[in-house]
Amino acid sequence: MFGLFKKDPVKKLEQEYTRLLEEAMQLQRGGDIKGYAAKSAEAEKMMDRIVELRDEKAK
Repeated sequence: MFGLFKKDPVKKLEQEYTRLLEEAMQLQRGGDIKGYAAKSAEAEKMMDRIVELRDEKAK
């Protein structure tokens, strides 16, 4: 009951992950391959963090 109003950090990170992927896609379409690679790497790190939090939550 006390966790009812507690915000889920995983949900916020998932939204940020989606935003990073969209930015990466726009960079790729614009021909900025280095920018695309940097945003993709940043998104991958974000996904690793999401997986860690889900694993902790499952325990």
